[in-house]
Amino acid sequence: MNIVKKTVEFKPHSRNLFFHILTACNLKCKHCYINPEQHGTKTLDISTIKSWLRLFSHTDHSSAIKPVTDTNVIFLGGEPTLHPDLAAAIKEARKLGYGSVTVDTNGYLFNDILNRVTPEEVDYFSFSLDGSSSRINDLLRGNGSYEACTKGMEKARSKEFSISSIFTASRANIHDLPNMPGLLSSLGVSRFFIQVIGIRGNPAQRHETDLQLTREEWDAIVPDTAMKAARLGMYCTYPKVFLDNQEQFSCAGIVAENYFVFPNGRVYTCPLCEDYPLHSYEIKDNRLRKRPPLTEAQLFPLKIPEGCVMNRIFHPGNIQYGKTGNPLNIIACCMLKEELLSR
Repeated sequence: MNIVKKTVEFKPHSRNLFFHILTACNLKCKHCYINPEQHGTKTLDISTIKSWLRLFSHTDHSSAIKPVTDTNVIFLGGEPTLHPDLAAAIKEARKLGYGSVTVDTNGYLFNDILNRVTPEEVDYFSFSLDGSSSRINDLLRGNGSYEACTKGMEKARSKEFSISSIFTASRANIHDLPNMPGLLSSLGVSRFFIQVIGIRGNPAQRHETDLQLTREEWDAIVPDTAMKAARLGMYCTYPKVFLDNQEQFSCAGIVAENYFVFPNGRVYTCPLCEDYPLHSYEIKDNRLRKRPPLTEAQLFPLKIPEGCVMNRIFHPGNIQYGKTGNPLNIIACCMLKEELLSR
């Protein structure tokens, strides 16, 4: 089997809309990034969801952003299947011509969602699973969540939906990551996303910086696990996280089209900023408006030896320095991914 590995370049003519249609959730995950003070506690009504989807669509986009040829939407929460009108939102996204529709879920699959949409309407149900057993996963995500998630995967596959899985790697579960490809393959997962924990939301409020991984810890486990998943036939991606000195830093906030939308109308273009009122845009009266400085947008162009300026500001503990004061590692943009797939 031939495994192709490459760094996924930012695509200037495509858009990703990460649409949080509510912030409520039935779980209380230790690493949840939702910050009610910054993101609100509102559940958007279906009329508002449809209006906001139009703002980012190809054919009816807001004049505040440039037109692109392909737009993907990821419905998020909280837990998006708690929203009684998620099915209607999915159908509206298809009607508006979104290139792909994904639902990120914890696996409980509320409101009979699998019987209210079809595999033609949803490209992927993406299940968050942070351990290969209930002992590891439930410590992070709550009692019973492993069983609910794996059963949800099985139910989705039985209805012929394509499924993917997201593993948030931290010092609490990195040792278990090599066990995930075998489990996910047996559950019919076709795409495996490994993501690194961000110290925002709950971890930031608890100052749990010890959950972050060093380059040595990351490099010792993640690339080999991704290769294992690819050899089992899964498409696998993971954040590049660290750049070598000869690699050039690039910021997705400048060259890509990623929008992180929250129910209170805040629209960020960098997820690292979501604990702060630095959002580039806001939606008011169903209109998307660019905010005046100072926002995240004025910080993106700053060039520093450490690479990602947001990481340097918000997560300086990630960076190690040598005796001369220079950073030992350049921190990549958190949206830069490594991709492995079998050919």
